[in-house]
Amino acid sequence: MSENKLISVDFEIFGNVQGVCFRMYTEDQGQHLGLSGWVKNTKQGTVIGQIQGPSDKVNDMKHWLKTIGSPSSRIDRAVFSNEREISKLEINSFLTRY
Repeated sequence: MSENKLISVDFEIFGNVQGVCFRMYTEDQGQHLGLSGWVKNTKQGTVIGQIQGPSDKVNDMKHWLKTIGSPSSRIDRAVFSNEREISKLEINSFLTRY
C-alpha cells in the first residue's frame, strides 16, 4: 500500500542537458507516467524541476532522469532534494517552465 502514497521531490540534472531537448523529453516522460510537475533550464546550464505523484511512479521518473534523459543528452549527475509526502497533488499537470 505504501507505493500509493503521494510524494513530491525536487531535482537538478547536471551534464550536457541544455540544447538537447531534455525538457521536452522530461515533460513527455512525466506525462507518460501520469505525474505532475515541471521542468526548467537554469542559467548555470542545468535542468531543474519538481515531480509529484505516487511514489512508485516518482521513483521510475527519478531513475529515468538519472540514467536515460533525452537521446542526445549526457547526464553527469542527478540531485534529488526536498522529498516529502503530500496529501494531494499541488500541481495539475507536467509542463515546461520558462
